[in-house]
Amino acid sequence: MDAVILKVEGMHCKSCEIILKGELENISGVVNAIPDHEKDIIKLNFNGSSETLKLIKELIMDEGYKI
Repeated sequence: MDAVILKVEGMHCKSCEIILKGELENISGVVNAIPDHEKDIIKLNFNGSSETLKLIKELIMDEGYKI
């Protein structure tokens, strides 16, 4: 399992965290996602390759956030 912490700009509230968590955990291979809007980060644990990480980053940006 891989772990990564991504710096994400644009999360403003708990609702942002809930939406991102649900969307990210729907990606095959993502074990868990822990967004924190106060620290502007998302902690991720996932099984997969660099392709999985690419999908994660694309989803975050498609939701309107900056990495």
